Amino acid sequence: MAKLELISPAQLTLLNEWLDLKSALEGSSSNTLIAYKRDLVDFLSFLKIYNGSGNSVSDLEAVDQPAMRSWMAENRRSGKTSRSIARQLSSVKSFYKWFAKRHGIDPTMVLITKAPKFQKKLPRALSKEAAKEISSSIDLSDNEPWIIARDTAVILLLYGCGLRISEALNLKYNETPLTNSLKIKGKGDKFRVIPILAIAREAVENYLKLLPFTLNNNDNIFRGVRGGSLNPRSIQLVMKLIREKLGVASSATPHSLRHSFATHLLTSGADLRSIQELLGHASLSTTQIYTSVDSSHLMDVYAKTHPKAKLNSNLK
Repeated sequence: MAKLELISPAQLTLLNEWLDLKSALEGSSSNTLIAYKRDLVDFLSFLKIYNGSGNSVSDLEAVDQPAMRSWMAENRRSGKTSRSIARQLSSVKSFYKWFAKRHGIDPTMVLITKAPKFQKKLPRALSKEAAKEISSSIDLSDNEPWIIARDTAVILLLYGCGLRISEALNLKYNETPLTNSLKIKGKGDKFRVIPILAIAREAVENYLKLLPFTLNNNDNIFRGVRGGSLNPRSIQLVMKLIREKLGVASSATPHSLRHSFATHLLTSGADLRSIQELLGHASLSTTQIYTSVDSSHLMDVYAKTHPKAKLNSNLK
């Protein structure tokens, strides 16, 4: 039986009301809303099986710590990582905060549930040399000139402007020719204005000159070989090919170019607030991850180059 079928109409109505609120007041993107719904469907369907009887609204009020621990244990048995379980728990807690205010219940048993600990992965930035080499090596492929021009333009937008791959691939024909700045619609349907480097503008212009397809104003400018909108997977495969030909680490992915953009700005003296605006992060704490990356890089440089560090290493 599908999980959604285990949820009562009353519970489903509550879930949809909460999702509508998330969309209207917080501007949550469609992908975020889909993730929220998936998390809550997983939780609510578990409660139905766990309780073995009803799945009414009142059953939501009766959730206790044993139920929460059993749900998390079931997720663990199904192979989910600590990171995934922590994210799901965050969704459930958010729902219960809203549910508690709406129905006047005590959500303590849900809210005091501790998320599993996990090691936060620092974004892997490329060295400046590697990033430059990748940006100038797209023509290593045997593709047609317009495809090489397309891939070059996308990669320069990722590394030169810090765009997410989805943002780059959603550029519309009516937004060209690009100027010195561009208004980008990012996560949560939030807008930001970013500067566009001359090299990126020229790459996009060159690609459009070679493009063998006719575009309408609202069409995405980046197209696949058959004329449809370009799939992110195509750029991932390009990066894989470049990694193999240049011998670059497997951490060199399209998203790592965005991380590299931010990290290289930081190491060059840019302040975090400016980087936050350029990346479109809702919270500065997200951007602060890059201070850890930078510190990690500095410690690595120290360990490899400082005489005392070398001496200590030799004594071990």
